[in-house]
Amino acid sequence: MRLNLGLKSAFMKKASPPRRASIISIGNELLNGQTVSTNTAYLGERLFSIGIPVVSSYTIGDDIDAIVRALKLASNDADVVLSTGGLGPTDDDLTRQAMAKFLNKELQLQDELLQKIQDFFASRERQMPENNKVQAYIPAGTKAITNNRGTAPGIMARVRAVREPPLLVALPGVPSEMKQMFEESVLPELKKLSTGQAVVIRKLKCFGTGESNIAELLGPLMQRGRNPLINCTVDCGVITLTIIATADEQQKAQQLAEKDEKSLRDKLGELIYGTGEQTLSEVVGEKLAQQKKTLAAAESCTGGTLAKLLTDTHGASRYFTCGWVSYSNAAKTVELGVPADLIEKYGAVSEQVAQAMAQCARKKAATDFAIAITGIAGPTGANKQKPVGLVYISVDSDTGCDTQRYIFSGGRDSIRFRAAQTALNMLRLSLKS
Repeated sequence: MRLNLGLKSAFMKKASPPRRASIISIGNELLNGQTVSTNTAYLGERLFSIGIPVVSSYTIGDDIDAIVRALKLASNDADVVLSTGGLGPTDDDLTRQAMAKFLNKELQLQDELLQKIQDFFASRERQMPENNKVQAYIPAGTKAITNNRGTAPGIMARVRAVREPPLLVALPGVPSEMKQMFEESVLPELKKLSTGQAVVIRKLKCFGTGESNIAELLGPLMQRGRNPLINCTVDCGVITLTIIATADEQQKAQQLAEKDEKSLRDKLGELIYGTGEQTLSEVVGEKLAQQKKTLAAAESCTGGTLAKLLTDTHGASRYFTCGWVSYSNAAKTVELGVPADLIEKYGAVSEQVAQAMAQCARKKAATDFAIAITGIAGPTGANKQKPVGLVYISVDSDTGCDTQRYIFSGGRDSIRFRAAQTALNMLRLSLKS
């Protein structure tokens, strides 16, 4: 096996550009459920955006032989192998040792790296622990990747050998460190290696119907193998349609994506609420701000979930004035002013009480809109007439009070979140510009 680490080597000029990637996530904490890795998703999306799709991923514990096996498997799968994790200073951080074994190279102390690690601690008026010295060792002939946010440098190697990757990269598992190092040091190299195939990705966010209905509305647009490819994912009622257009030129890919986006918008209409990573609360908040409208909330079964979603967006004070968590019947009467006899007659979970909650909240807060939610999140409190998941949502404004009945499936948390999201969507549809 021969290593060639020059970033502009003759090998790079002659070799065919890599077209596939494999990702290895390293750490016992990923296997025992203590930590959920977001690195694979991040790297997969970034790689795909430059025309290098991920064809496999592996999650491996802190064991040298297991990591070496994963490197071999990933090398058989792909032209680029990226690993995250296992570059720390403790005894269970074994990626550098495994990489050295895989490359059949000795670990060598890099004085420049050691000085950078010492300077990192000195800048914080601390002395470097002796354990951190191990982070200055990398396999002979490999290239260190600068870490400006921590003490663990990354490692980059280029390999000339059959069934092994021309590019092998090890990065820390800490997401903030990994992302910065990838963007600054790794992505530029990957762009040089990419196929030259332009990829344009567009995301449309939908709410208010199911995945199967979306598929029926779109018909042949969701066929596999077409270009652009349209992927569909669902999370808590939000359906994300991802348009993936590929072409030999950026402009052509852009045109393909734009054409499909227009087709999706024509077919789905108001079901589409936003693009990219927009949330319903962001879209609703922006509409309220643009129209200079204000909002109050009166919640029962959602326990403040709606208010949280609204205030997760910075600048929410422009439109969201206040909210009540009127969980008990007494609170609905004392805090909001809902007539006790109304609750007695129809029950707290009813169209009449939801409407009264919204109307009372809007009057008390003197806002343009008010949302009220009352329901049964479960697992107790239900009967045959009012099952778990039954929720009434009201949106009150000067044009009237719209009250809708829903039955949500799932557990308690899911019901509460879906109810709050649905309330936001009802308001969105009321805010047509």
